[in-house]
Amino acid sequence: MVELDKSISFDGRDIRLRAGLLAPQAGGSVLIESGDTAVLVTATRSAGREGIDFLPLLVDYEERLYAAGRIPGGFLRREGRPPEKVTLTSRLIDRPLRPLFPSWLRDDIQIVATTLSMDEQVPPDVLAVTGASVAVLQAQIPFYGPMAAVRVGLVGDDFIINPTYREIDNGDLDLVVAGSPQGVIMVEAGANQLPERDIIEAIEFGYEAVQDLIAAQENLLKELGIEIIQAEPPETSSELEEFIRDRATKPIKKVLSQFDFDKHDRDEALDEIKENEILAPIAERPEDDPLRVAAANDQLLSSVFKSLTKKLMRSQIVEDGVRVDGRKLDEVRPVSCQVGLLPSRVHGSGLFNRGLTQVLSTVTLGTPGDAQMLDDLNPEEEKRYLHHYNFPPFSVGETKPMRSPGRREIGHGALAERAIIPILPPQNEFPYVIRVVSEVLSSNGSTSMGSVCGSTLALMDAGVPITKPVSGAAMGLIKEGDEVRILTDIQGIEDFLGDMDFKVAGTDSGITALQMDMKITGLPMETVAKAIEQAKPARLHILEKMLAAIDKPRPDLSAFAPRLLTMKIDPDLIGLVIGPGGKTIKGITEQTGAKVDIDDDGTITVSAVEGEKAKKAITLIQGMTRRLEEGDVYAGRVTRIIPIGAFVEVLPGKEGMIHISQLADYRVGKVEDEVAVGDEVIVKVREIDNKGRINLTRLGIHPDEAAAARAAATT
Repeated sequence: MVELDKSISFDGRDIRLRAGLLAPQAGGSVLIESGDTAVLVTATRSAGREGIDFLPLLVDYEERLYAAGRIPGGFLRREGRPPEKVTLTSRLIDRPLRPLFPSWLRDDIQIVATTLSMDEQVPPDVLAVTGASVAVLQAQIPFYGPMAAVRVGLVGDDFIINPTYREIDNGDLDLVVAGSPQGVIMVEAGANQLPERDIIEAIEFGYEAVQDLIAAQENLLKELGIEIIQAEPPETSSELEEFIRDRATKPIKKVLSQFDFDKHDRDEALDEIKENEILAPIAERPEDDPLRVAAANDQLLSSVFKSLTKKLMRSQIVEDGVRVDGRKLDEVRPVSCQVGLLPSRVHGSGLFNRGLTQVLSTVTLGTPGDAQMLDDLNPEEEKRYLHHYNFPPFSVGETKPMRSPGRREIGHGALAERAIIPILPPQNEFPYVIRVVSEVLSSNGSTSMGSVCGSTLALMDAGVPITKPVSGAAMGLIKEGDEVRILTDIQGIEDFLGDMDFKVAGTDSGITALQMDMKITGLPMETVAKAIEQAKPARLHILEKMLAAIDKPRPDLSAFAPRLLTMKIDPDLIGLVIGPGGKTIKGITEQTGAKVDIDDDGTITVSAVEGEKAKKAITLIQGMTRRLEEGDVYAGRVTRIIPIGAFVEVLPGKEGMIHISQLADYRVGKVEDEVAVGDEVIVKVREIDNKGRINLTRLGIHPDEAAAARAAATT
């Protein structure tokens, strides 16, 4: 195996491709490095299986915690179920790869990307995307590449290629753009309400760098002596194609022009055409008839029928400018919104309808201790905003087993999460952990953007003081030769039979998230820019409908949401509040019924559904952590008596002792002669010794000081 290195530099940051070094039995492999981050990507191909009518592409991204010099937690001390970030990275690799494989390819293909080293400066995900292209081409798999990806950040007024984690966090943009020689093929971005023009410029900037990486791959393949495979598609039955075209074209056209049909009616009508116009006449032919023999291949027949339906739907859009539901190309389906649908025990709820797509989003407000702890290679340690997306089978009228969330659910939830994060209040102003769950109750296209809209409604219904409401729309594309038509607010059939799914979310000020996936091998920048611009009036139209339901966050939280109070203590006193084995903090919880969370910086958050319970816990902690000064006067309560004095709780959890000689200005024979357990006494701090012990006295206290101490004790 020949070993070769290729490097390319962006703004002083090198990307190094090393082929032929590792994994010699894989079909293709490359070690792609930048800084101290290194990702091994392999591609392997197996012969196709019988009965497969789709491309069985499997993309796995693997994180090893040794890459960052860490040992996994848990009992087994090894990597287990993949974290959410791993799943999202697998999707990020898959999405630009999949459309570049020929539509007829049915071989099993597996891409495995493994992060072997990470310096916590260079994110490995975009490296893995580019590495996947190199590995596939090395493996001699039919592929319309090369393909590459870069990340674009915005720091100040400057775009930068492949920013560090810190630059991403401090900037206003985190955009990944992937492209092929034919154009842009995938975009994924989170943005801080950036104008459309800035986003377009960022994509252009990134695609220029992508072209450099594509050239580097081409040079590497040339030196390795590898040619890009241009395999021919398998033969089909021209007789079957002609038969279906002759018998089904007219009735399919008629169905596609029935603008009052909903998704169910249209699918049912197409199934009837397939049965009555195709299957029934063929079944009457002799068993050895060539047409009947060809039609016995259900996959072939279904593929030809689908191709005809696709061609006719696209032709209607390109030639007549009319979609299957009668809408114009830039028209949004009917929108309706509702808030407060569920009782207030659910802290907030919003129902969003657009056409036949319906999403119910709910908000739950939690305490800082409810934040999700992250155990992956990402430097971020926890999440305080969680967006979960559920897609049950009944939402499309199907039955199938209910499983744990799959890659699609995780991906859609992450996209909605990205769209919402820029408009959330700062943690120091609203310390709640927020969980939004979007339940897709009916799906006919763009449920992820429906989740963004429903979640905005639910957040405002919950009283979360978001800075601005967010809406979203999905754009589609039909490209026939040189003819291009961009569709606003695509529905299911337009997504299924179209060429693009471009989701754009944002406020009236700018974009907060976008995600573009292609089914063709690339788009020119002018088409991408047009789609982004066309999405803006759609977003604003939807936003107007949302604001008619609720125009600003409610002034009060649900009565069943926890009340949070925060305070700050010296970090050196954290151990005092927690106590040995957590005894003290558990005692506060048992005594008050409030939950107490402590951060490493000394921030304490106390929560309880009843505000008085939270206040009581805060008072206890304030008493424990308040630094007493000599001369301070308090109204305390006697807690216990010993022969030489009495112990008095001067502040919650803080006791001092009055020596028998300090109980009165005369000789006291027995402590019990002066005080009893439970008595309220006015005391002054006489001394705090070098061991922190508090010595008290009842002597030398001015009446005004005593009155002030009693008043303070009652507040």
